[in-house]
Amino acid sequence: MQGLLDFAEGPLFRLTFFIMVLGFARVFILAIWGAVDAYRKAGDKTIAWGTATRKTIGWLVPIRSVFTHKPFYSMFSILLHIGLILVPILLLAHVRLWETALGFGWLTLPKTWADLLTLATIVAGVAIIIGRIASSNLRFLSRKQDYLWPLLLIIPFVTGYICSNTAVTPATYQILMLMHVLSSELIFVLIPFTKIAHCVIMPLSQFIMLIAWRFPAHVDDDVCTTLNKKGMQI
Repeated sequence: MQGLLDFAEGPLFRLTFFIMVLGFARVFILAIWGAVDAYRKAGDKTIAWGTATRKTIGWLVPIRSVFTHKPFYSMFSILLHIGLILVPILLLAHVRLWETALGFGWLTLPKTWADLLTLATIVAGVAIIIGRIASSNLRFLSRKQDYLWPLLLIIPFVTGYICSNTAVTPATYQILMLMHVLSSELIFVLIPFTKIAHCVIMPLSQFIMLIAWRFPAHVDDDVCTTLNKKGMQI
């Protein structure tokens, strides 16, 4: 078991992390290429930097929408996203691993804060699953992956919390830690190729869409011609 855990924490971790980085690089390149192509074809090449920045920040911090549309579900969703980003990056044990590999580290969350945020992330993930099941509208729009993703995402949090806060036998610890590492690595591989990538790329793609998307010149005439409405006053 220990040999398998060492493999998962070593070569397999580096491979899956490399796949994630390459996947995100592909997504970023395609997004930027699409923005450049849209801007090149645009009739109006004026970039509304202020509007694009405000709308992007509004997407990142959706304070208004949280309290106007499904407030509890939206708050749990935001909490889940915060936990998914902060805990893996700022957890002391993770930073020490990066420090060993890279030779430097960064600020970490106090253990109490990390534990509370971990528990909050688990609760938020479970609440989102229950919310999708309980809401007829969300249930109609949801696909299987919309239920599986929150479940997969909270597995590393549950196993990591148990390993760091609960007295278990060495054999149980190794099993839980192996589940923790393997589930995290599965997430690494899947993130760039599934909808969950929006956690990372959405701010950039939102900004690119706002500054680059313009209808080409004379597109209104083409649309009217296609609809057989040429020359009509609306």
